Amino acid sequence: MKAKKIAISVPADVIDEVDGAAKRRRVTRSAFITDILRRVARAKRDADITKQISDFFSDSEIAAEQSRTARDYRAVSSGIGTEW
Repeated sequence: MKAKKIAISVPADVIDEVDGAAKRRRVTRSAFITDILRRVARAKRDADITKQISDFFSDSEIAAEQSRTARDYRAVSSGIGTEW
């Protein structure tokens, strides 16, 4: 993976904590910070996706359609093999 160098100012006590955490995990400071930044970016993306899904299914017409589909499926389903 191609890397880009950046320069940021971070309080000394935070860097001390980062260095300690990286050392305990036996990774470099750069690897530790990269992992944290990746996790934060994914969490934001995942939170956005979850919100979109929640918004979609909170629509009353969609919820009614889902209920009808589930009811119709139960009416035609034999139930065999769905004991889970």
